[in-house]
Amino acid sequence: MKTALGKGLGALIPEDQTGVKEIDLGRIEPNPEQPRKVFDKGALEELSASIKEKGVLQPVIVRQAEGGKYYLIAGERRWRAAKMAGLKKIPAIVKDASSSEALELALIENIQRDDLNPLETAEAFQRLIDEYKYTQEELSKRVGKERATIANYLRLLKLPSELKGFVADGRLSMGHAKAILSLPTKNAQIEAARAVIKKGLSVRETERLCKERAFSKKSAKTVKRKDPNILSLEERLKQSLGTKVEIKHKGKKGKIEIEYYSLEELDRLLEILL
Repeated sequence: MKTALGKGLGALIPEDQTGVKEIDLGRIEPNPEQPRKVFDKGALEELSASIKEKGVLQPVIVRQAEGGKYYLIAGERRWRAAKMAGLKKIPAIVKDASSSEALELALIENIQRDDLNPLETAEAFQRLIDEYKYTQEELSKRVGKERATIANYLRLLKLPSELKGFVADGRLSMGHAKAILSLPTKNAQIEAARAVIKKGLSVRETERLCKERAFSKKSAKTVKRKDPNILSLEERLKQSLGTKVEIKHKGKKGKIEIEYYSLEELDRLLEILL
């Protein structure tokens, strides 16, 4: 994994902690644009118990708001857990940042901490692209994740709404979602996802299920009519490249279709072909 650059968490917290001050919890409000939407109750209770015993070990980061209030930039889990623990004050660092800068910092900080579920991470990446005009390559350097990883997260945003809910609540992992996205239609994806959840399938089992369902949609008649020599060539290419290959031949011309399911796989295929 690449080293994170830019305004990540390390750039926000001074090493000597001289800028830390105690602020009343009631004067701090959560960031209205907080990218993290789901806060696990059990994890918050564990953090609250730790804070009761040891205090808040890392300050939250806030920006000044009107009326003596503050908005959180980073540390909403600590803020929530401190309230649960019954604390009146919390250590905080006040940063001079606009609401736009605060959102950018909050998005990057959460991503760098792996503090979001996969769908929240995908949405955070998309917001950074849309609102701050990052390219995927720039994002890769900024948050310390491979470009291919970012591309895979962004693919989750193509899921039907029902499946996004399954990813958000943990019923489907990112690996499950990637496999399901290989199916050609939204209805096929929804049916497969429901089957995966009902049967408790692993990612590998889900990949197998989706391949079987995609193949079953093809006309058996069309498959039987294909020239045996073409089928043999397809199988040899499949074994050589390690992915699905289809030859569409008519007369003296045609085309070869080679499938890939991620940018990493595309890179692998290009190395073989080039």
